[in-house]
Amino acid sequence: MLAIFSLSACSGDDKQAQHGGQGPLVSVFTVEVKDHPWTAQYQAQASGSRSVEVRARVEGIIEKRCYEEGDFVKQGQLLFQIERDQYEALVQQAQAQFDSASREWNRIRPLYAKNAVSQKDRDNARAAYDSSRAALRQAKINLDYCQVVAPVSGYSSKENFTPGNLVSNNSLLTYVDQTDPMYIDFSIAAPERMRRQQLAVEGRLRFPENNVYKARLRLLDGSMSPVEGVIDFIDTRVQPTTGVIKARATFNNSDGAIMPGQYVRIFMEGDVLVNAILIPQKSLLITQKGSFVMVVGKNNIVQPVPVVVSETVGDMYLVDSGLKGGEVIVCEGLVKARPGQPVTPKDVNAAPAGKDGSAPAAETASK
Repeated sequence: MLAIFSLSACSGDDKQAQHGGQGPLVSVFTVEVKDHPWTAQYQAQASGSRSVEVRARVEGIIEKRCYEEGDFVKQGQLLFQIERDQYEALVQQAQAQFDSASREWNRIRPLYAKNAVSQKDRDNARAAYDSSRAALRQAKINLDYCQVVAPVSGYSSKENFTPGNLVSNNSLLTYVDQTDPMYIDFSIAAPERMRRQQLAVEGRLRFPENNVYKARLRLLDGSMSPVEGVIDFIDTRVQPTTGVIKARATFNNSDGAIMPGQYVRIFMEGDVLVNAILIPQKSLLITQKGSFVMVVGKNNIVQPVPVVVSETVGDMYLVDSGLKGGEVIVCEGLVKARPGQPVTPKDVNAAPAGKDGSAPAAETASK
């Protein structure tokens, strides 16, 4: 509040008013009791809704990479080609064994029906047939695994192995990050969350319907994203090491404007202060005896009134006690407002900052 006391001397209008026998010119704010949205803002980081590891499923030499690193790839798109020769040979071998077992099974069945072969011969033939069929299926699966495809649609990462390298089963080849939708991860200070819950218990705050919060983003360049998101997760436990509550928002990102790992600022909208009294921060006098506002009364005489404030809402303070609404308080020119002396009031538009949270520099992620 030191800035309040650094105002310059009276302007020409003030001097003219004083010469006319009136008090100094001051700007005033009319206190109102009304519902007011209370937007919270937090530092956040974007992450893909799915970050998938692309791994080799068979051992072999990488013959070629079939995508450009960093490009957007579609689900099922070929990323790497692993040599197929040995796996094609294994398929041919398994096919021959299956054909042989199939012929034996077809020969045994009619003989068993005529009691020409034993139950054991029939069971062995059926077991060989089933086993060879499964081996053939596995050989075909391994052959298909020579073509490493994108498991999801998203942005590809740098390759971990260049063509010509031998990779083993489960070798990590690259990553694919699904960026539509995009997750925005952030943390809520536990004391702030508890304070809002307490205000709700007292009936002074109303949570959004079904506890569904809307979300907006400010990007690194300072612009607000035109896409509106939704808060789809708020943890029910406090992180013991940091004292914060984990939360997440989901945003449509079909245009790819938000990149994974990008730092953003998220605005969480939905809480409403009920019958709240908000006053401009610059109207508050903080002294060793407490906090005061200068109220303009009858005949424009000003008197100090003690108030208790708690939360910062944009560039306003939430008043807990001391004001009832309808009072006219000095918000500019406090150094010229003397207790018991008249002033010349001038109404100002001191509305709180906009819902997007772009104006209030004093609003922070946690109180």
